[in-house]
Amino acid sequence: MSSQPLRLALASENAGKLAEFREALAGLPMTLQSAGELGVTDFPEETGASYEENALLKAAHVTLKAGLIALADDSGLEVDALQGQPGVHTARFGGPGLTNGERMAHLLQRLRKVDDALRTARFVAVIVVATPGGAVHTFRGESEGRILQGPRGVGGFGYDPVFFSPELGKSFAEATLEEKRGVSHRGRALAAFSAWARSAAGAEQLRLLTPRPVDEE
Repeated sequence: MSSQPLRLALASENAGKLAEFREALAGLPMTLQSAGELGVTDFPEETGASYEENALLKAAHVTLKAGLIALADDSGLEVDALQGQPGVHTARFGGPGLTNGERMAHLLQRLRKVDDALRTARFVAVIVVATPGGAVHTFRGESEGRILQGPRGVGGFGYDPVFFSPELGKSFAEATLEEKRGVSHRGRALAAFSAWARSAAGAEQLRLLTPRPVDEE
């Protein structure tokens, strides 16, 4: 068996996301490269009906292009008073071309007549691991909360200023990065993946799924 670390590809060119995934895999005999570092700069349109489908579209594309095990994620905000919207359409909620602030304002407008007790919501993240041979593993994380009447805090991104986390007692935008990571949907999905990868069964599966040993030149 090769002693070389496993090479994995991340189906994203987002530097912050790459750093977050690398941190979750720290200490494991693996190296993670972004799709761009591997020469994959095109991604399929996210037309899936679920987070799992969207993440699989990206992971399957990159694993076939790069010839490596690939990781991808998809996430969204689900608001109970809106019957789970925006969900998989979170990044496009309100229409094309809107800024994060405009999408947040659109959400608040939709909820303007909804009482606090009924503004329950959750962030959901799904990580998919796909291999060139067609194997797929899925990891899910959720963070429960409610939508505030108005934005609070200046940190985070997207809908963080209006998402109140009971676990933290503050909005995601008021939390430090470390605080948010401990309870966030992506943090929990990453923890589930990391725990699997660190387990004997998961580590063995990853090695068996590796298409071929990669030797340093």
